[in-house]
Amino acid sequence: MKIALLGYGKMGRAIDGLAEGAGAEVVLRVDSTGAAALTAGALQLADVAIEFSRPEHAFGNIRLCLEAGVPVVCGTTGWLHRLEEAQMLCNRLGGALFYASNFSIGVNIFFALNRYLAQLIAQRPQYGVEIEEIHHTQKLDAPSGTAITLAEALLEQLPGKERWVGKAPAGQGELLIRSRREGNIPGTHQVSYSSAIDSITIRHEAHSREGFARGALEAARWLVGRQGVFGMKDMLGF
Repeated sequence: MKIALLGYGKMGRAIDGLAEGAGAEVVLRVDSTGAAALTAGALQLADVAIEFSRPEHAFGNIRLCLEAGVPVVCGTTGWLHRLEEAQMLCNRLGGALFYASNFSIGVNIFFALNRYLAQLIAQRPQYGVEIEEIHHTQKLDAPSGTAITLAEALLEQLPGKERWVGKAPAGQGELLIRSRREGNIPGTHQVSYSSAIDSITIRHEAHSREGFARGALEAARWLVGRQGVFGMKDMLGF
C-alpha cells in the first residue's frame, strides 16, 4: 500500500514511523510549507492519502484527493462545518472518504460504552452530565473532535439535552464540555454523571499517539478499493 501523507506534524510523523512495519510505503509527504508539492500527479502515485493537517487546509486537501481519484482518510478536526460538502463531493465523484474524529480503537470502544451508558441513564433525570477533555497545548481546536463526538451521542440519548456548549456555566438543556490544554498530553476524555448520592465516570486516556496512528493505517488499508463515505463504525462494526 502506497500512502500520501498530507500534514506532517505529530500525527503525520507517527504514521510515517509505523508505516513500513505495517507493510506500507509513504510516497508523498506534504507539510505546511510544501503545498506546491500537492498536485494531482503527485497524489496519483499513492493508493490512498491520509490527511492530518490543519482545519483551514483539510477541505481543500480532501477535494484535491477526490478530484484526483485517490481515496482519502481524514483525521483533522475543526473543519466539520464543511463535512457535509465533502461528503456530497465524494458521492458526486464516485470517490472514497473515511472521516473519524479519533482513529484509536480504544477510543471507539469508549464511544460505544458512552452510547450504552447514556441509554441506561436516559430515564434517570437525577443525574447531571458533563464532558472533560485534556490535550497538549499545540492542539488548535477546542473542544476536541472526540469530545464533540461524545457530546453528540449524549444529545441523541438524553432527554432535555439540546446542544453542547464549550464554556461554563451550562444553561437549561445544555451539555457542558470542559477543555484543558496542558503540556504534551496526547488526549484524555472523561464523561461524568453525578447525582446527590453518587457519581459514575468513564474515562479514556491515551498514553501516546501510536493508537491513533495504527488506527489511521488500518482505515487506509480498509478504504482502498471502496467507494462512498465511511467512518470507524463501518470498519469496526460497532
